[in-house]
Amino acid sequence: MSEFEQTNLEMDNSHHHEAIRMKCSIQGCPGTYEEREIIHPVRYRGEIAVIDKVPAEVCTLCGDILLKPKTVRQIEELLKTKIKPARSVPLYEYSASGKR
Repeated sequence: MSEFEQTNLEMDNSHHHEAIRMKCSIQGCPGTYEEREIIHPVRYRGEIAVIDKVPAEVCTLCGDILLKPKTVRQIEELLKTKIKPARSVPLYEYSASGKR
């Protein structure tokens, strides 16, 4: 195999390890999505749940978040199980006037 063929083979193999980054779906945003773990708040049956370490695609510029259908299904199943949460978090209610 020539040096040229070897270099091309190495370049071809390197593409298999690089993730193709999808462009952001928000109009006008030039960012791309990258895989991250996020904290995901959900309202379920009138209650608010916060789920940590959720795999997501997050835009590197605007922060837009995409969840894969499989991840959404797993979150739905988790919420249906009624298992005890790992922790509790405070919940504050926003008031436009700043008064409580």
